[in-house]
Amino acid sequence: MLERLNANVSPEIARILDGALSGREVTTDEAISLLRVQGADFHALTQAADLARQDDCGDDISFVVNRNMNFTNVCYVGCSFCGFSRHRDDPDAYDHSFEKLRAKTREAVARGATEVCIQGGIDPHKTHEHYRNILKAIKSEFPDIHIHAYSPEELDFAHKKSGMELHDFLRWMREGGWGTVPGTAAEILDDSIRKVISPRKLRRDRWVEIIRAVHAIGMRSTSTLMYGHIENESHVANHLALLRDIQKDTGGFTEFVPLGFIHEKNTLFNHMGARAGSSMLEDIRMVAVARLFLRPFITNIQVSWVKMGPKLAQHGLMAGANDFGGTLMEESISRESGADFGENLPPEEIRRLVREIGRVPVERNTTYTILRRFDDPEKDPESKEPERGAELSGPARFRTGHPAARGTTAVA
Repeated sequence: MLERLNANVSPEIARILDGALSGREVTTDEAISLLRVQGADFHALTQAADLARQDDCGDDISFVVNRNMNFTNVCYVGCSFCGFSRHRDDPDAYDHSFEKLRAKTREAVARGATEVCIQGGIDPHKTHEHYRNILKAIKSEFPDIHIHAYSPEELDFAHKKSGMELHDFLRWMREGGWGTVPGTAAEILDDSIRKVISPRKLRRDRWVEIIRAVHAIGMRSTSTLMYGHIENESHVANHLALLRDIQKDTGGFTEFVPLGFIHEKNTLFNHMGARAGSSMLEDIRMVAVARLFLRPFITNIQVSWVKMGPKLAQHGLMAGANDFGGTLMEESISRESGADFGENLPPEEIRRLVREIGRVPVERNTTYTILRRFDDPEKDPESKEPERGAELSGPARFRTGHPAARGTTAVA
């Protein structure tokens, strides 16, 4: 029977997978083939990726206790895939004060957070000083909190406002308390796609310039890709190849995070003919191909429970991923486009989901230093989650990402 299973795998896919497990780099053409597999080839792909994950990372599944904080939803870039942005005079537009952000950080620290992730819309009234002053305001009260902040889109905007040379601007920001950079605003790093889905957003080469400059001054960043809209397998493979090339040169990426397109509440799907997001097969193929394609240069592959939901995220952890992401505490960007998996996944829930698939949960910091292992569930710490229904400073009460929470209003 096992021979029959193996016999159903096509020779070409078997050759690619065998090479990847032997340490040979997967080519872009081979990645395209892997991104299209189905049936027995699909199962072989996920098994190979899981073996590679075990070789690269062992059986630990990491997560970070963090809080997302969007300091403003005022934005005039007009990306077609975004349901988050508002114009200044919209009734639900907001622009959080420094004290509001400190209060959010205060709550996050009380709940065990080691990181706050800060991003916001592109408001033309902001200056580069505002971005730095957010960092300084938080660090003034919480000098030990790690600030993971500002996508290349935000850095492009603030850098142009500053009039400084790029490397000088980045160092000036770092002096304000900046820790690492979200590798978002990447979507698909192909200008033929970007001109359609986000015509006013920074172009591919500028994204690369900023990320390389971030790495050049000794800072780290994540890397991402948004799929499931108007791209094809070739666009995805070339995007992965670009990230791999950057990593070979700089070593600055901490992780890769594939992000499925959330379609329900945005222009790209409702008026521009994009697909209705990714399928389950696409989600799992994306994780598995990323593992095999990016190794050994990027070995941390994260599942996005906000996009996939906790149960499909578990499947991703059995198909090449080794990181569950963060607790988030707030999640509004995906919510505003229609994501329905909640806005907060408590550490105890993440540990439970990891243990359900026979892995070991470990808490990490932003740069993947392991802070705590949880080998024995009997020794787990008590929850620091607030009482259900407790009022907090976020725009909504915190909810779990458990499927029972679907249909609730969510936050980022």
